[in-house]
Amino acid sequence: MSLTIDKAKNVAKVLTESLPYIQKFTGKTIVVKYGGNAMVDEDLKQSFARDIVLMKLVGINPIVVHGGGPQIGSLLEKLNIESSFVDGMRVTDDQTMDVVEMVLGGLVNKEIVTLLNKNQGKAVGVSGKDGNLIRAKKLRIKKKGDHVGDAGLDIGQVGEVASINTEILDLMINSDFIPVIAPIGTDKNGASYNINADSVAGEVASVLGAEKLILLTNIAGVQDQQGKILTGLSTKQVDTLIADKVIHGGMLPKVECALNAVKAGVQSATIVDGRVEHAVLLEIFTDEGVGTLITQNGLDKG
Repeated sequence: MSLTIDKAKNVAKVLTESLPYIQKFTGKTIVVKYGGNAMVDEDLKQSFARDIVLMKLVGINPIVVHGGGPQIGSLLEKLNIESSFVDGMRVTDDQTMDVVEMVLGGLVNKEIVTLLNKNQGKAVGVSGKDGNLIRAKKLRIKKKGDHVGDAGLDIGQVGEVASINTEILDLMINSDFIPVIAPIGTDKNGASYNINADSVAGEVASVLGAEKLILLTNIAGVQDQQGKILTGLSTKQVDTLIADKVIHGGMLPKVECALNAVKAGVQSATIVDGRVEHAVLLEIFTDEGVGTLITQNGLDKG
């Protein structure tokens, strides 16, 4: 009996702790970039879906932006289409772009929608092409030593966000529906582009004036030179860590995405350890969170 009472007390404590955060975020928009382990591990997939559905249930407006690199690579391999990368970005010709659209706009997007709906959510999948949601432009890679004005390396139909048309998102935010966005955009001529999902999430959060941006990743957070997790950083501290090359490699684009969102007016951005069950809820509804929180002033959560 005592074990049952202790468990009940623990549940009550968790609910009590979450109350001020529910009050803080009710009516606010939170953009979540979904990827990494949280997207392939079955238990993590279920916990993610429940987190998002619960957020909507308590009056928060979640928007999910997803990646799908491993799934794209897997299908390309099955189709005997060779993949090549430049600075971590997939060179995307017409044939590869067809596969990207099938995987991101079809397979992966609908799997996430189904997952949320099975957990009693009302999810709607959209590509950046729907309603001209994401206007894209070709991304050219600048290499070290390039002169100012150099066009940069063309790696095919890889794009960056030129603009976001929020009309379709506004409709869903003001309803019971949860938008699930595939990061594909089109240019003014209708050509399709594969866009980095972190970048899309950051841009969506910025133009909507979101309360929070959450980037799920496969590491515990941003680390200092001694390997210690930095739980709370200001934009100025992040700039310094980048300049000193403490933040580098694969973490750099993700951190820059979070940094730019906060500088654009998003109240906070968090790089969250998506390998932890219910990572999204832990970040939003508890004092500790699980990852690195970036705000203008750098204060830890609390």
